[in-house]
Amino acid sequence: MLKAWFNPSHIAAGFIAVLVGYTSSAVIIFQAAAAAGASPDQISSWLWALGIGMAVTSIGLSLRFRAPVLIAWSTPGGALLATGLPGFSLNEAIGVFLFNAALITLCGLLGWFDRIMRLIPAPLAGAMLAGVLLPFGLNLFGALQEQTLLVGLMLACYLAGKLLFPRYVIPLTLLVGVLVAALAGQLHLEQLEWSLAQPVWTTPALSVPALLGVGIPLFIVTMASQNVPGMAVLRANGYQLPASPLMTTTGITGLLLAPFGGYTFNLAAISAAICAGKDADPDPAQRFRASAWGGFFYLLTGLFGATVASLFAAFPQALVMAIAGLALLGTIGNALATALHDDQQREAAFLTFLVTASGLALWGIGSAFWGLLLGLLVLRLPRRHG
Repeated sequence: MLKAWFNPSHIAAGFIAVLVGYTSSAVIIFQAAAAAGASPDQISSWLWALGIGMAVTSIGLSLRFRAPVLIAWSTPGGALLATGLPGFSLNEAIGVFLFNAALITLCGLLGWFDRIMRLIPAPLAGAMLAGVLLPFGLNLFGALQEQTLLVGLMLACYLAGKLLFPRYVIPLTLLVGVLVAALAGQLHLEQLEWSLAQPVWTTPALSVPALLGVGIPLFIVTMASQNVPGMAVLRANGYQLPASPLMTTTGITGLLLAPFGGYTFNLAAISAAICAGKDADPDPAQRFRASAWGGFFYLLTGLFGATVASLFAAFPQALVMAIAGLALLGTIGNALATALHDDQQREAAFLTFLVTASGLALWGIGSAFWGLLLGLLVLRLPRRHG
């Protein structure tokens, strides 16, 4: 029995899933924490909370359902925080995290997962997500202008990697960026220090503008761009799990860890496919061990969150902007495709995208809320046919 847990394919799948998750989006978490005004110790606490929360839920749910349930943070949600939190205090940001976790918990306890997703049409959710993420795509090319060699080589690696090794394109692109930056003397490794992360409590504060402008969009983005595709990955691989206990578990985890920086916990999608696929194990009944190993590696990254934070702080800003933009290119493209696919909802979706991307803020409420509200209003307008 013990020997079954040390299957190399399970360990490799779990490690690669966590590696892909961290290298593709950890920089976005740092940007979100910086936007909230977090100190270095608080950023380390965010990584501690996220790592511990993802570890416990991934291991616990995988063992409970004997299925490869991998829990992750929301990368689009982190991007939303990075653009939506400036102007709010860190205490108000923690209030947003608790609000989001409470909504997810209610969604799970009351079985509202499918019902809520029907209230927000997929084109509008995709348009809002594309508008939130657009600045990251644009920043990629701003970084290219500032650091042409560094970012140009990373872009070339990304484009080639999409053809040759798509699963590992982001980790390898990051590796190329680190090597080029090292050769150019742009890495500040003197900042790197090995230490255990310490949780830092931040007292939440509830702010109506923050809850409306950031909290509701964070909930919608998390559900639409993470939990929906996460459930799809599981079901596509033959795992017919009930959504309610998964939502409830991740929501309660968020309620417990939000004051320490655990901004959201949800089903993984892309990285979950690594643990749920045939490469993890030909036998579907054994693949839960891969996601359990993923939880173990999450635990390590959480415990050494301070080291992870200092490692990314050693990178030049252009590298950080480039890897964040490249990691989100596919998500932006897919969100736009979803937004503009339906002729009947295209105008509403396009307006949602424009308002969200504009950064409009009225009465302290951010653009994602106004974009979604305008899109819903346009959909309700009577239409002339013929």
